[in-house]
Amino acid sequence: MKNHINFKFIVLLAVIPLTIMATAPGGLENIAQSIRSGDAKQVAAYFDKMVEMKIGAKEATYSKAQAEQVLKDFFSKNKPLNFQFNHDGTSGANNAYYAIGTLKTDNAKYRVSVYMKKNGDTFIIQELSIENE
Repeated sequence: MKNHINFKFIVLLAVIPLTIMATAPGGLENIAQSIRSGDAKQVAAYFDKMVEMKIGAKEATYSKAQAEQVLKDFFSKNKPLNFQFNHDGTSGANNAYYAIGTLKTDNAKYRVSVYMKKNGDTFIIQELSIENE
């Protein structure tokens, strides 16, 4: 499963041209601000019913409520100091959107990857990965 997530992001980065943040889904800045402030509940507002998450070496699929708790636990152990998305893009074929950013915490620096799909007029998070840089 780990290779599946990494492969998906590598393909998206290699094939899809990077776009500027102005073309991002409306909630992307809200997600960034929520990560920056360590607000798991606000990030979870954008989660799908089931979310594939990878935090460090642990990878699993969680319900929206479980994923929120896992993220809350991460933030309690790693207080965010700064976060920003560095790259983002779309895949028109399946209404997918991805964003990759850098999270600095009081303990370490992490690479955050978010994969979203369009659901009606909104984008919902289907995958969230937080890995040590």
